[in-house]
Amino acid sequence: MDNPAARPQPKSSGDTLPGFSLALVTYLFWGVLPLYMKLLDHIPPVEIVAHRIIWSVPIAGAVLVAMRRTGSLIPMLTSPRSLALAALTAALVSLNWAIYVWAITSGNALEAALGYYINPLFSVLLGFVLLKEKLQPLQWVAVALAAAAVATLAWDAGKLPIAGLGLTLTWGFYAFFKRKLEIGPNQGFFLEVLILAVPCLLYWAYLGGTGQSHFAGNVWLMLGAGAVTAIPLMMYANAAKQLRLTTIALMQYITPTMILILAVFVFDEPFGQARAIAFPMIWAALALYSVSMLRARA
Repeated sequence: MDNPAARPQPKSSGDTLPGFSLALVTYLFWGVLPLYMKLLDHIPPVEIVAHRIIWSVPIAGAVLVAMRRTGSLIPMLTSPRSLALAALTAALVSLNWAIYVWAITSGNALEAALGYYINPLFSVLLGFVLLKEKLQPLQWVAVALAAAAVATLAWDAGKLPIAGLGLTLTWGFYAFFKRKLEIGPNQGFFLEVLILAVPCLLYWAYLGGTGQSHFAGNVWLMLGAGAVTAIPLMMYANAAKQLRLTTIALMQYITPTMILILAVFVFDEPFGQARAIAFPMIWAALALYSVSMLRARA
């Protein structure tokens, strides 16, 4: 995951300390993940994503076996509708990962931060459009502020922030369709990477056959790409069950804030006047969104 904004519905009515601690560790890990991805910036993003998927399969599979949760996969594997839905979510999450990896490795980490900041507001808008959910006045203002921030960045650059919007759109729709999968989050993740592993293995074979593979010279980094993908996502899935939706929604801002700090102070990406205007607008939008959530929860 690179996407901290996915929010599975928690089963508990309150927060637990183990759940909070697990979520905090996961968000902090995702916040420093760009440092790892920067080590792979000499490798094409598609190849990195392919190895993230391939090496996630044995890790996710081992976790399911250890937890004895493989039984629920059988009905999914024998249902054409479920497989089609899983293939759709798999395609969306792989595209999200590809955009994220490209953004980090190409010097556009600020766009990644932008995408993750906007994501909760897009999810609210998606609920209004597709699920006919009613938006509160503060939420409308928050969405309008975020839209104005994106317009400011587009006006300054002469183009839309494609990577940031791509992350928002792919993860927003991924989270939307993921809810329709009648399976636990860990099993769902395993099914997704299992589906994606087939084309990824074929792609890896093609790269090897044409002499374009970077695997031999980066074995441990490539193997590690699977671990840094699978482990935090499965940690997060278990943490979310022990936290209220409001808590998860507020904690998700940790990751993009850390990515922004890394982008500016470690990767030396230019912040610029337009971003100095747009990002505070987004922060204000998120503050209004958070207030609206807390009011609804009270």
